[in-house]
Amino acid sequence: MEIVQDKSQIKRIKTYIENFDEEMQGGIPENHIVLVSGTAGTMKSSLTFNILYNEILHNNKVGLYLTLEQSSESLLNHMVNLDFDLGEIDIYVVDNLKELTQIINNVNKSSEGSLIVVDLAAIRKELKNVEIGKSGDWLNVIKNTIKKLKENINLDLFVLDSLSALYVVSDFKNPRGELFYMFEFFRDLKLTTFLISEMPLTKDRYGEFEIESFLADGVIKLDLVERHRKVSREISIVKMRATRANNDVFTLEFSNGKFKALYGGQPALI
Repeated sequence: MEIVQDKSQIKRIKTYIENFDEEMQGGIPENHIVLVSGTAGTMKSSLTFNILYNEILHNNKVGLYLTLEQSSESLLNHMVNLDFDLGEIDIYVVDNLKELTQIINNVNKSSEGSLIVVDLAAIRKELKNVEIGKSGDWLNVIKNTIKKLKENINLDLFVLDSLSALYVVSDFKNPRGELFYMFEFFRDLKLTTFLISEMPLTKDRYGEFEIESFLADGVIKLDLVERHRKVSREISIVKMRATRANNDVFTLEFSNGKFKALYGGQPALI
């Protein structure tokens, strides 16, 4: 990890949430591993997709979105319905690992940014009759795919959707040790990484094994709050290393393809 001489040298990735990046010195430090945690319906996938989409569109970055349960078709159709203009960026869907080399060639030929969506659900169906070995080998399939992309293209950003689904397909017998090495794997690749985590309804922890938030460089919490028979979304920065962050709770709104953070530090106006 490079040690900067001045805090102004810390490169940052914007979340593209209006009024939110300003609350953490301009954005998330580059190459951070960020846990995006929340219960169902808090727009975790949409928020992380929003970051990749805008970094690709505005800064010609290359992003990888790896979905373990939701199909790539369902994911992309959902984003179209949210008014993301997918025609503005190059998108490559990987639902067969044999396609990876050709997609790498296509990305390298392009002078624009690209989004690569790896559909592990489709790949799992493709390999259903193939002996993978112990269940933990699915983690190795994921790691080898990411490593191959990173070694052959200028991959900048990565979203894993989700940790909860990863725990289903991989057998973590020693979660503390295995998660430590998994986080170090992402850190060594020097990718700005977003790990989507399903928060239990009790909201008493940010990940299934309770240690994910300690291993991550940052934790962004999303929440659904009911007030007077109306449900609103909220967002807060629980943790962000190398950043002076405002930990107030903000109301999170989404309209016309854009996120906004409002009413920091006070309840939503209802």
